[in-house]
Amino acid sequence: MASSSIDSRVFGVLFASEEMKKIFSDENRVQKWLDTEAALARAQAKLGIITEHQAKQITKFAKAQLLDIDAIGENYKSSITIVPLLKEFKKVFDDDSGEFVHWGATSQDIMDNGMVLQIREAHTLLAKLLTKTYNECLKIAQKYKNTVMAGRTHVIHALPITFGFKVAMWAQEIKRSLERLEEIKSRLFVGQLSGAVGTMASQEGKGFAMQELMFADLGLNVPVISWHPSRDHIAEFVSLEAIIAGTIGRIAREILSLQRTEICEVEEPFFMGKVGSSTMPHKRNPQVCESVIALTRIVRAQAPLAVEVMGCENERDWCCEAVEWDIVPHASVCLAAALEKQNDILENLIVYPENMKRNLDALKGAMLSEAVMLHLGEKLGRLSAHEIVYEVCMKAFTDGKPVIDDLLERDEVAKYFTRADLEKIMNPELYVGESAAFVDRVLADSKK
Repeated sequence: MASSSIDSRVFGVLFASEEMKKIFSDENRVQKWLDTEAALARAQAKLGIITEHQAKQITKFAKAQLLDIDAIGENYKSSITIVPLLKEFKKVFDDDSGEFVHWGATSQDIMDNGMVLQIREAHTLLAKLLTKTYNECLKIAQKYKNTVMAGRTHVIHALPITFGFKVAMWAQEIKRSLERLEEIKSRLFVGQLSGAVGTMASQEGKGFAMQELMFADLGLNVPVISWHPSRDHIAEFVSLEAIIAGTIGRIAREILSLQRTEICEVEEPFFMGKVGSSTMPHKRNPQVCESVIALTRIVRAQAPLAVEVMGCENERDWCCEAVEWDIVPHASVCLAAALEKQNDILENLIVYPENMKRNLDALKGAMLSEAVMLHLGEKLGRLSAHEIVYEVCMKAFTDGKPVIDDLLERDEVAKYFTRADLEKIMNPELYVGESAAFVDRVLADSKK
């Protein structure tokens, strides 16, 4: 019986990535624990700590499908260690090799190592999804690099830009997170096997060699020292997920904002049968964007918790790790779902260039006040020009006339500029600066 939105048969499609759910499923979690136990056994067999036969048996039966996972959960009523796994694992052996599983290890060794293996799979999926997001943004930026639209600051028309320029900024922000995902790997994919307090006392002088063999087997980096109480790299991973969520949420909110009826410059994908309201048949709501925004809020909320649980007691306690069992899967599943939805939005985004062009004149020419001010400033000085253009624009807000008409009524302006001069100065398409060149720079940077 599902009780969370992620596992809900009703809401699950809105909140969860099925692919990421598999990574953090009970079956995969148990498999990663078994993979760790098997790698430990193989390393110990090479060092003569257990026999080769025992290691082969442990490897042979280290399959999650052979275990009663429900029974493991039942045993957690009386234990928060790895013992519930070991009890069920021992039952599947056909000899006494199960007695030599987990030799010299402690519970958190197996659970931490298992979580790192899950995080590695999650990292791969996130990088794949975010790379698609990046590529979709690059395609849009290139296609619309010369499509002029209103640039907005503080939600008010500011100066003209191009739609490609806007999306190129999204792309470059995403690229930085792709770089962060790459940079974090050496710190994140680090194994853990060091015994009860991290000293490897139980390995009788063979601990370092065992770590080298075991983590080479699992494809993980060897820790310089135990990290049982050091949770900074887990916090870094969740914080990075929150940063990615911040970017994705911002893009979704921007699309939502530009889909407003009064603006209608872009629209999330629409298909016949997509219903926006139970009572208003006309509604084409940006519901997928809203879903992405909701998901990214959930992801970002996990970051403070991840940092909070860095405060472990002494050499080890369960307070920190128990929180990570919830927030790492939660953040990862919701972020993957947000990325999947965002990628569909970008791949099938509806763009309305004609509405972008229409909206350029929403302020009846006032959006080009900077251009007029600078040209007039060459004649009168910048401060005097600013005051004149300011007065004209404020008047235009109330009299409803085109700004160019009010400008020409001022003797200081008419003395130097004709209507034709001002029409050229106030042409939005001639005042987008290096918008297209910036897009080209982002596209060139993507090939590095």
